[in-house]
Amino acid sequence: MGRDGADGMLSIAQAGGFTIAQNKATSVVFGMPKEEIAIGAAKEFLPIEVIATLLIQKNCNNSYLL
Repeated sequence: MGRDGADGMLSIAQAGGFTIAQNKATSVVFGMPKEEIAIGAAKEFLPIEVIATLLIQKNCNNSYLL
């Protein structure tokens, strides 16, 4: 598995963007999230079932940048 997605996420994080990776406990295949977490690209690593709710909350609060 490549890590171009993790590198892209790191660029977003370094630019001040909000980044999330799925946690290991809820991942069927943990390869990409593992890379994102390992290089510090993911600011949050959460269960899949809470990610959508968190994104909606952040959007409603205008607390992230595109």
